Amino acid sequence: MDLLTVRKNAADRLTRACHVCRQCNGVACAGQIPGFGGVGTGSSFIANVEALAKRKLNLRVLHDATRPDTRVSLFGVDLSMPILGAAVAGVRVNRMDGITELELAKAIIGGSRLAGTIGMGGDGGDPEVFEATVAATAEAEGVAIPVIKPREQDALIERVQRARDAAGAVAVAVDVDAAALVNMALLGQKVEPKTIEQIREIVRAVDRPVILKGIMTPEDAVIAAEAGAAGIVVSNHGGRALDHTPGTADVLPDIVRALRGQAAGRVAVLVDGGVRSGVDVLKMLALGADAVLVGRPLAVAAVGGEAEGVRMQLEEYAKQLHVAMMLTGCASLADVTGKVLFG
Repeated sequence: MDLLTVRKNAADRLTRACHVCRQCNGVACAGQIPGFGGVGTGSSFIANVEALAKRKLNLRVLHDATRPDTRVSLFGVDLSMPILGAAVAGVRVNRMDGITELELAKAIIGGSRLAGTIGMGGDGGDPEVFEATVAATAEAEGVAIPVIKPREQDALIERVQRARDAAGAVAVAVDVDAAALVNMALLGQKVEPKTIEQIREIVRAVDRPVILKGIMTPEDAVIAAEAGAAGIVVSNHGGRALDHTPGTADVLPDIVRALRGQAAGRVAVLVDGGVRSGVDVLKMLALGADAVLVGRPLAVAAVGGEAEGVRMQLEEYAKQLHVAMMLTGCASLADVTGKVLFG
C-alpha cells in the first residue's frame, strides 16, 4: 500500500463527505456541513490555506545542518516529530461512509503512535464518539489526547475525569471553538463558551495537562494561560465554527508574542488549519508554534488505509519537514525561527 492507493480507497468511500481533492483548500467543499467543508461561504477554511501559502521561505544551502533533528517533547511525551493527529470524529453526522467511529479513533490515535507522535480523539453529540475515544486511548496505553466539547460544566468535568481514569490519557483538551458548533446543535447537545473560572475548575478537576483548542486572539490566549492551561491550539475549528475568520497562520504570531510576555514559555502553543505538507509545518514553527495538528488529510488516510495509512501520511510529512529544515539551514527545531521566512 502507498499513499496514492490510500487516497483512492478514501475517494471511493467518502463520496458523501469529502471530494478528496488533489489540493485540499476548502473551495470545492465550501459550506458542506455535514461533511468536511467549511461553514457558510467556506471563507475561514480557505483563509487557513491561503495564510500559509502566502508565506515564503529563505532557501539556504551553505551550512552544516546535514541531519536535521525533528524530535520534540510535549506534555511529558517525547515525539519523533512536531506533528500531531488532530481529533476527527462524528462519522454518522459527517456522512463518513466506509469506517466506524471506533475504527476512526483507533486509526488516528494508533497510526499517530506508530509514527512516534500523539493522536487526538473526539467527542460529539452521539455518545458513541466519546466512547470510541476512550477505548482507543486506553488501547494506546494513554498516549493520546481526548478532545472534549465545551458542554455544560458538570458533563464536561465528568468526561475530563473519565479520560483520565478510564483511558489514562497523558493530557486532555477542550475544543472551546465548538461553543456553538452546528453538528452539536443538530443532535440536540448543548455547548457553551467558558469563563476563566470554569477553565480553572476544569484544570483543578484533573491532574493532567489541560489544553484549550480554538484560541484565535491574544486576549483569549492570555486568559487561557491565567486559567492554568498547559497548552493552547490556535484554531478556528478547521473553518467549521465561524465564517469569515482569518487564517490561523495570520493570527499565530500575535498570540505567541502575547503568551511569551505573560507566561514565559510555560504554555505550549500548537496550531492547526490548512497544514498540508512538511513545508507548511516548517512555516507554522517559524511563526512561533511548538507543534502543529493535522486533521482532514489524516481523516482521509484513516478511511483509505486505517492506522497504517495515518502512519504513512505522518511519516511523509516528517520527511518533507526534514528536507525543508535542511534547505533552510535548521539543524534542530530550535533553529526554526522567523529567520527562515522571506520578507
